[in-house]
Amino acid sequence: RALPAAVGALCRALPPRARPAPDTLRRARFDRPQASLDFWRLLYALLKQIHGGKWAESDDIDNQIRFVKSALWYHGYGRPELYRLPSDGSAGSRELLLAFSWLLHRLSLLEQLLARNRVKTGDETSVCTCEDDLLNSQKGLTEIVPEYGPEDRVDVRYLQWLNGRLRFQWRSLHAQHQEQCKLLHKIHLFTSGSHMDQTLGHFSVTETDLVRQPENYKQLVQLLESETMQLEAFLEWKQLEPVYWQWMETVLDNMAEEGNPCESQDAHVERSGLPEVTSCCPWAGSLTEHIDRLSRDLMALRDQLQKLVTHRKAAWCEKVKTREEELQKEGFPATARKIQESVELRLQDLTYLCAPRKNRAHGLRRLVLRSKHPVSKSGWGRSVSQEPVSAAGAAEVIGELQVREASLGRELKQLREECRRRLDGIAEGLDGVICVTP
Repeated sequence: RALPAAVGALCRALPPRARPAPDTLRRARFDRPQASLDFWRLLYALLKQIHGGKWAESDDIDNQIRFVKSALWYHGYGRPELYRLPSDGSAGSRELLLAFSWLLHRLSLLEQLLARNRVKTGDETSVCTCEDDLLNSQKGLTEIVPEYGPEDRVDVRYLQWLNGRLRFQWRSLHAQHQEQCKLLHKIHLFTSGSHMDQTLGHFSVTETDLVRQPENYKQLVQLLESETMQLEAFLEWKQLEPVYWQWMETVLDNMAEEGNPCESQDAHVERSGLPEVTSCCPWAGSLTEHIDRLSRDLMALRDQLQKLVTHRKAAWCEKVKTREEELQKEGFPATARKIQESVELRLQDLTYLCAPRKNRAHGLRRLVLRSKHPVSKSGWGRSVSQEPVSAAGAAEVIGELQVREASLGRELKQLREECRRRLDGIAEGLDGVICVTP
């Protein structure tokens, strides 16, 4: 009784354009081929929205299947049976049901879709003052850069052209963003004091458009009603979610009982190829000799590994000794000073990373105009609140970004110096070439 309600709530919580029929999941539970195409299209539509792409219903089914497989591989879905499914979508509905359930659990699929498809009535921007772990994970990668031969060299002029093109596009994007901020500021300033909500005090772009064109409110009301129905279905789904996972456990049990015919056939061949060991078998002595021979081989391998470890350790100690002598000849104080500068740089970054993170902001924030002297228009008779709930001040965000900019600038300087030293080392090996540093 609860299972149909759980499946129905799950389907209603999905976006309207990618909402499957509840019967599709029930048919997939019995691996019906009629549900395969519907499931491929469902996964295609959902993953397209997750990756920020546009859903094109006119795409061929083979392109949709190829995209779904690549997206699942990207997210770490490692079940090989799914990637062996035919590209025409004629089979594999139960495998697709497993992949869909894996996405529900692993990626929090419903939460992501609800956040992406949320009706935005306010002017929002993305704010992130969290420390990105990518830069920390990439530290030290320059020490293992592979050596490229002459055939692997890339034309420097092409790299310069790519760099210039990237800079031009970045400046164009920055100029467009600045223009958008100016227009938003005008709207917020001209409508200041007109909003009923004391926390906001001004209209957003959507609200301003509704004031100018009131006939568009019907479409907005329909979108809000649809989103409300999805949220209600999501709350019902969260209550009935354990029923769905119990049902999925029965699906996995049935798959384990049925098994893969190919794998079971191979296992049967392997079992049939192995002789049965009984107490009265005539070849028990030969089996014991074979085990003894394997034991002797393992002991010999262990001795070889010990000799190899001893040899490698001696070679490493010799390299360390040679390097110490080279440092003494090159000038150990200069090398120690470079090491000290590197350590100080890392300590500065560590001080920033260990700072209190109570004001770290991440996610979408609504843009609200905050003025020292708010404009109070007649008609509402209310003053605008100066402290919005859970607000992130622009000055605080700018300060956080400036600290990160300084940290990245120091790291960039260090990387440039390291690249310059490597280029100098490469230039010394080129005959007849004069390199002038900029």
